[in-house]
Amino acid sequence: QVQLVESGGGLVQAGGSLRLSCAASGRIFSVNIMGWYRQAPGKQRELVATITNGGDTNYADSVSGRFAISRDNAKNTVYLQMNSLEPEDTAVYYCTYRSLRDYWGQGTQVTVSS
Repeated sequence: QVQLVESGGGLVQAGGSLRLSCAASGRIFSVNIMGWYRQAPGKQRELVATITNGGDTNYADSVSGRFAISRDNAKNTVYLQMNSLEPEDTAVYYCTYRSLRDYWGQGTQVTVSS
């Protein structure tokens, strides 16, 4: 089992920044992919960004150039730096860990006011 604990969500004005963190614990394998998804009210959950243990990244087009994903393998922690936030970024953000199977965090609310 893997446990994911997220932090860093909150309320910010448009144009502002937030940094999300997600710490994984439990049965961690060295080969894994961690990332972030989000779900806005009335919409399906969507990919935001992922990063492999080797540092390869993948971003949704809607956040490319504004968000940056990174990780600290020694701490089993993934980060999402979100800049130039827009009201459309308002959603619950979920951390994910993928190795033998997928695990999800409990979600953290990000609200961007206009």
